[in-house]
Amino acid sequence: QVRVVESGGGLVQAGGSLRLSCAASGSFSIHVMAWYRQAPGKQRELVAHTTTDGSTTYAESVKGRCTISRDNAKNAVYLQMNSLKPEDTAVYYCNINILFWGQGTQVTVSS
Repeated sequence: QVRVVESGGGLVQAGGSLRLSCAASGSFSIHVMAWYRQAPGKQRELVAHTTTDGSTTYAESVKGRCTISRDNAKNAVYLQMNSLKPEDTAVYYCNINILFWGQGTQVTVSS
């Protein structure tokens, strides 16, 4: 059984920073680790993802402001978010190997 748990969300003022963390547990090999987000009334969208070779991709809306990183020894992935904007407000979800999702963590950016 795979368990994916996010943490680190919260309320922050515009221009502030947050660091999201995700830890995965279970008997499996991790390949792709990603962060998605879903704002009210909108579809879930990819924010960033990283593969085992260390390559990363980012949504255009967060490029230059967010950094995804992973700790393979801990089966963990992180999302450092800087210069946050109100439009970054959403529930952020961790995704492992495309198949497994966490419960989400709320990020709210006030103007």
